[in-house]
Amino acid sequence: MAVSPRLSGRKRAPMTIRQRIVRRVLMVIPMALLAFIVMRMGWLDQAADRLTFSKVSWFDNTALVEHFRTIVTHNGMTHDRKDCLLFVLNGNDPPDATNLDVMERHSGSCPGDHNTLPRLFTLRVDRLSQSVQTDWQTPGVFHAMPQ
Repeated sequence: MAVSPRLSGRKRAPMTIRQRIVRRVLMVIPMALLAFIVMRMGWLDQAADRLTFSKVSWFDNTALVEHFRTIVTHNGMTHDRKDCLLFVLNGNDPPDATNLDVMERHSGSCPGDHNTLPRLFTLRVDRLSQSVQTDWQTPGVFHAMPQ
């Protein structure tokens, strides 16, 4: 049986249990830190949104709300957490002018007065042309949503 050649010419001592543990810990800690950073920065949410949101999703209310929940929190339109936003959708709106009221929820772990439900802004969605307008920072006057 042929032994693979070694550059140093000497045999390596077998690894101890301690060396194996240290080697594994040195691999796991940076990977866990990287996963934590990716999660906290929101990159994981954005990547999942890009993979799951398609042209057909414009006509699915649940997918549309989840898409805008990700977009609104990551483009700086609100500093609230995703779970502290409430999207109110009128099902009787026509497909070319669907309005979504974005409201700030104050219940459970969301801070604020529990007796109020302030409206932050409105999103006007044209599902046919796949375009979005908002009255963010200009109540009542709609303009293109910032990317």
